[in-house]
Amino acid sequence: MNIKPIRTKDDYKAAMTRISELTSGDPDALPNHEFDELEVLTILAEAYENVHYKIEAQIQ
Repeated sequence: MNIKPIRTKDDYKAAMTRISELTSGDPDALPNHEFDELEVLTILAEAYENVHYKIEAQIQ
């Protein structure tokens, strides 16, 4: 597990690729260390998305 902050688009793409790899099989079959990796990567990716892919609410 080589987790680091997501600072660039390339970092984000790499994190999303790894998330995809970890979620491609049965989630119940993931060893604890891979489940932890998935959880941390998901949190980091979400934080990156909140800054770089912000969705603005529209009030009508």
